[in-house]
Amino acid sequence: MKLDRNSVIGFVLLAVLFFGYFYFTRQGQIELEKKRKATEDSLAQVTPLKDTSLKIPITPVQDTSTNGARAGSLVQKGGGVEESTTLENDLIRIIFSNKGGQPKLIELKKYKSADSTPVRMVDSAFDKLTYVINTGVNTTAGITDLYFSSGGVKNNPDSSQSISYKLSDSSGKSIEHIFTLHKNEYMVDWNVKLTGADRLFSQNSLNLVWQAQARQHEFDIQGEKRETQIGLMEKSGFDYFTMGDGLNKKFEEGVKWISLKQKFFNTTLISKNGFSFAEINCQVPHDSGHVVANSVANLKTVLPAGSEVPLDFRIYYGPNDFKILKSYKSDLEDLVNLGQGFYAFVKYINRWIVLPVFNFFEKFFTSYGLVIALLTLFIRLLTSPLVYTSYLSGARMKALKPEIDVLKAKFKDDQQAFSMEQMKLFRTAGVNPLGGCIPALLQIPIFFALYSFFNSNISLRGEHFWWSKDLSSYDSIITWGYSLPFIGNHLSLFTILAVVTSLLISLYSMNMTPDQNNPMLKYMPYIFPVLLLGIFNSLPSALTWYYTVSNVITLVLQFVIQNYIINHEKILAKLEENKKKPRTKSKWQEKLEQMQETQKKMEQTKKKTQKK
Repeated sequence: MKLDRNSVIGFVLLAVLFFGYFYFTRQGQIELEKKRKATEDSLAQVTPLKDTSLKIPITPVQDTSTNGARAGSLVQKGGGVEESTTLENDLIRIIFSNKGGQPKLIELKKYKSADSTPVRMVDSAFDKLTYVINTGVNTTAGITDLYFSSGGVKNNPDSSQSISYKLSDSSGKSIEHIFTLHKNEYMVDWNVKLTGADRLFSQNSLNLVWQAQARQHEFDIQGEKRETQIGLMEKSGFDYFTMGDGLNKKFEEGVKWISLKQKFFNTTLISKNGFSFAEINCQVPHDSGHVVANSVANLKTVLPAGSEVPLDFRIYYGPNDFKILKSYKSDLEDLVNLGQGFYAFVKYINRWIVLPVFNFFEKFFTSYGLVIALLTLFIRLLTSPLVYTSYLSGARMKALKPEIDVLKAKFKDDQQAFSMEQMKLFRTAGVNPLGGCIPALLQIPIFFALYSFFNSNISLRGEHFWWSKDLSSYDSIITWGYSLPFIGNHLSLFTILAVVTSLLISLYSMNMTPDQNNPMLKYMPYIFPVLLLGIFNSLPSALTWYYTVSNVITLVLQFVIQNYIINHEKILAKLEENKKKPRTKSKWQEKLEQMQETQKKMEQTKKKTQKK
């Protein structure tokens, strides 16, 4: 069993595209992690690890005489005693602190982390929203060092809840933070009311420092680090940055919103009027702790003229759910990675085809494994014309097999002459030798679209199917305590099924194509499935399950089409009829034959020279 040269070209193109995409994207990030680790290890030998990126120091809970002096004439609640108040709805629970007048702890009620505790978006001294104000002559303080007075929880007519924190002095200066949590929403409104803004701030600007810590929520923290990004909306549109070995970016033209996005969750700060300047500094710890990344954003807001100044912000603490994010009409749905970088065009396949179909099946079936299988059937029906064209091309090649065998026997020692005669045979019979490869190549964008879709779809998170405990992660059935090259530290069962079914397709296809002289080509059908083993082993089980179902459908279609739909006698008769028709050569065919003829003459000249 052997393959012809054109089938080999198809296999090689598919293998290069698949392997190149996954290898270079993953290897590049792994190399960045190694460089970051080496740098941090070198620094650790000189000084212990600290949060050196912090622009604002973390202070203890109790006030000190120094902090009291910084407050100037501003009235400190209870002389510096921290108090907590809770707002919550069916989706989110937020505990606010009067120290700094901001959230202290935020939990998502419908999601659990890898350790089975609620997903927490804010839960450390690192998380804070702060800015510096003038509290007296040559005296300043960050608001996280100051204690606000709380107005208590207010229930609004629209079923939302609000809480206000106020800081003021006898001269009329005041700062008020009003947080509003709406029913069944993850978005929090944050309104800042400033009185005496011209005295509270220098140079007519508020410099907001936003510190956010991304914690581990998924089982595979290294995979989660690779998926963590900074996303932002600039004037020119959406942009994103991967963490790598750290991130330090400035945006002179300003941004509308900025987000710390993990694999399935994000925290996003939105300004109604935008930020005129932004500087972002991120670090990714390499130790075994449960911190994915630390982000510090310095954001400048130009204040309008006047003493009374209102500022409107919104903060999103929630899942990377495309439908939810799109409902806020701020282009937040761009945070969901449905296609980025070189393959950014596949996001349109996901948005217009894959996602709507998936959501449709999701309404009727509770098993996501079944939903994925139905999605696979739909996609295969959509691409069936391409598949039929591919099989028809294979049948035509098979019909020419006896004649190709005759040419092999005739030109057994002259491969160049055999290739020329084979091309002539294809041309006279009206057969395109690449007809079976082109449809397969056209399906590659669909695969990349599904790779992005299954890797970012939060609906699959924690969903069980057969032996897979989480369709959004790999389904390891065997693990070991060390990492092997190419395969990692585990073995995925759905990956094994995908590899086996791919091998069966390759073996079946070998019988549909003419033989080739080169005996090494018989190993080609085994190369691609082996590549899949290394590529797929750490991918979401939803993707490998899709690929397995798709392969089974391919095997069934191959058998049915070849045996019950395609009439091989009619194909042979049509080829014979084509041979009788006069055909003109294209410029490409003429050039190809000229090259082949030139190469043949060079080989003949070389042989004569060697004999002499």
